[in-house]
Amino acid sequence: MEADFTHFPLQMWEKVLSKVKKAVVFMDDKCAEALHWSGGAAALLEAGAKNLKQFSSFEACSVNEPKAVFVVSTLLKGRTIDIIKDIISLSHFQYCVVFTTVAHSVHLLANNVTTEMEGSPVFEQFEEKLCEWMGNMNYTAEVMHVPVVFAPVSQQLLLTPTFAHLFPLLSPDLDTVNAKRPEKKRFGSLVDIDMNSLPIELQLEIKHLASALNSMFEATGTREESFAVGPMSRIIAGELANHPQAKNRRKTAPNKASIIFIDRTMDLTGAVGHHGDNLVEKILTVLKPLPGHVTDVQVDMLELTSLQHTPDSLNILAPGCLAQAESSTARSLWEAMLTSKQKEGVMEVRRQLVEAASKEKLPIKMSMGRVTPEQLCSYTRLFRSSWGALESHCGVLQLGLATAQTLRHPSLPRWDACLAFERLLLQALGDSDFPTVLRQLLPLMKPREDEGTSGSGRAEEECGPDELVLLLVYLYSLADEAQSADLDTEEEQLEKLERELIGALTLVITRETQLSPLLQKLTGCTDPEELTTERAHSAMEDMFETLRGLSHTRDHLKQLRSVYTASDGVHQANYHSFLRQVLEEVFHPDRLECPDIEHMSGGLTDLLKTGFSMFMKVSRPHPSDNPLLFLFLVGGVTPAELRLIKELVSAHKPGTQVLVLSTRLLRPTDIAELLFTTQRLAPDIGV
Repeated sequence: MEADFTHFPLQMWEKVLSKVKKAVVFMDDKCAEALHWSGGAAALLEAGAKNLKQFSSFEACSVNEPKAVFVVSTLLKGRTIDIIKDIISLSHFQYCVVFTTVAHSVHLLANNVTTEMEGSPVFEQFEEKLCEWMGNMNYTAEVMHVPVVFAPVSQQLLLTPTFAHLFPLLSPDLDTVNAKRPEKKRFGSLVDIDMNSLPIELQLEIKHLASALNSMFEATGTREESFAVGPMSRIIAGELANHPQAKNRRKTAPNKASIIFIDRTMDLTGAVGHHGDNLVEKILTVLKPLPGHVTDVQVDMLELTSLQHTPDSLNILAPGCLAQAESSTARSLWEAMLTSKQKEGVMEVRRQLVEAASKEKLPIKMSMGRVTPEQLCSYTRLFRSSWGALESHCGVLQLGLATAQTLRHPSLPRWDACLAFERLLLQALGDSDFPTVLRQLLPLMKPREDEGTSGSGRAEEECGPDELVLLLVYLYSLADEAQSADLDTEEEQLEKLERELIGALTLVITRETQLSPLLQKLTGCTDPEELTTERAHSAMEDMFETLRGLSHTRDHLKQLRSVYTASDGVHQANYHSFLRQVLEEVFHPDRLECPDIEHMSGGLTDLLKTGFSMFMKVSRPHPSDNPLLFLFLVGGVTPAELRLIKELVSAHKPGTQVLVLSTRLLRPTDIAELLFTTQRLAPDIGV
């Protein structure tokens, strides 16, 4: 059952909780984020932990704190070991427990040991090191692997914060890989790259992920058939299929499931587009992220207090958030916000607030019609007067405040401006060649007016640099859909136009008075003062280098090659989600075989089946054979896609259980960050 899988992360945390009594716990950001969705710090403190601290060389413990527990998402090598050593040498521990999410088999590979070994020699050696650092070999040290990598964000979604920056490779990555290979052995396309040709950091990251998935299937007694769409997905699925422990598990496991890995790069249009019509997508976009988190955001709790709104009051009050593990009412409200249309989500928020106020007999003024942010705030303010009411409904109140703060956020109108522009671009693609459509972005690329000077108050609706970058990704991901013109002249026009766009964007960025998080990452500058024109220009050139390859990500596919439906005179041109196409293939009543959904649970039996199929009819495994289907989106999933999956399943095959796994829950700007500012070939594995 899918409930077994959303319960799996909690089971894994139980192992950690069993060791934290009377200990100070040091935890890195990625594990802290996974815990945040599985009960948070409260779970540790209830299990008897004395304190929770950041995993950092600047932290330590006093004499009366003899026990420490470390929880890390990295290999016990390099930087991770240095930090543990620093903390121990500044403290007075007599008992240390280290949990790593990286399996022992991956530690062996990281230490260049390719043979299978009995026991856990790497962990045992590290236990001795810990005793050495504590200053007495008779003190106690334990080192173990526990895969606390999954965050149960909703009943149908598990995220892996540890792998938030894992993203399918792009054409510039192919050039980097090829640059290190002899000419005759260079790869023609991303599809040809195999696991062994990847840099060692990325190989270890993929093996870490495959081993975490294997642990989950092992704990739930699952025998999975793996399928893959996209080059990175093939490598991950292949790793899982060939995982040494997985082979034994698949012989005996009683429960069957299918897992389809899908590369995010198969559909970038859907990830940067603003057509989602989803409340959570907007909340994630406009509210600031919680420090150290990839998914959750900060909710301002001022409305629930009688503090005045001053710059100081922001620092007094801890922020609220979206993860509400404690209250079942808040959890079901969160599910509704995540998987329904914006209007329905907002109505549900109001309904729950009204219900909570009535339960507590608070003097609520009922109002029908449109839900306004003022109305939601006035409902939450009623709870100020009663501490008991505030405590009982804290979860629903935080989600209500997040909704109100998003609906009245000054940058929200830009969302609709982007949506309107994307619709225009979609229509234009059916009528013109690519340079002509791209040229339509030029007039938008002008420095923003100062809020003070624009009398019309349009400054908020104008697209800023972040939105312009997203529109470029949107358009380049659809470049192949444009009408084709004469290739040579088109190539020439495009080069000239790109130079103009780079120049215009450079000007826009250098005129910004504040750099957004995306611009800071793109340019490597935090302060507009230090941003030179040269720096901005070279960042834009690199960005266009990546943009040019985006329209070729589906070139290797035979059937699912497009996410665009042209206008037929009656209907407008529109975007046709790749995920929808995959699921329509999977749930097709005729069980058609789709050449693009590749079966990966390889091995000898599969080869034999293929051989026999020349002579007799052998049915190959199909993703819809099993009652449980996993979709693993490598590189992120959007809230709109979660709703789409839910709708498609109930329309096509209501009995099937579908669970979504992904590296992160996307907001549109995340994609720009993953495309242009992430070291995809060299993930940070803590070494």
